[in-house]
Amino acid sequence: MPLTPLDIHNKEFSRGFRGYDEDEVNSFLNQVIKDYELIIREKKELEDQLASQTERLGYFSNIEETLNKSIVIAQETAEEVKRNAHKEAKLLIREAEKNADRIVNESLAKARKIAVEIEELKKQSRVFRMRFKMLMEAQLDLLSNDDWDALMDFEVDKEELEKLSEEEM
Repeated sequence: MPLTPLDIHNKEFSRGFRGYDEDEVNSFLNQVIKDYELIIREKKELEDQLASQTERLGYFSNIEETLNKSIVIAQETAEEVKRNAHKEAKLLIREAEKNADRIVNESLAKARKIAVEIEELKKQSRVFRMRFKMLMEAQLDLLSNDDWDALMDFEVDKEELEKLSEEEM
């Protein structure tokens, strides 16, 4: 058990015939007591500081551990987000490709339908042109027919017309 300042203060020495000077020993003991008390106080303060620093170190160690865990979690989360983003991007690309294929196929189908309609219209146009040409040629034939000349040369006698009109009545 360590010596306390009170133990030093209460220490009694046996007296001898020619022993030490009592005042000198008491003075020295008083000085030892003061120094010992000072050392004990300093030791107590250092122990308190050490306890405080140990507590702070524990606190900062906990913070460090928490931060490290947070960093790991953040990295894992970032990786998860990255993986999900890649998956979503692949899905979007697939969907876009499907839509593009659908649009291209629909466009090709429409283009084929329009091409068929154009060919049909061309046929109808050729038929119409041929019929119109035939009609025009027939009309020209009628105009160039000699019957028109014969009609123009035909003369009607007025007297004969009057006679015919009287008979009809």
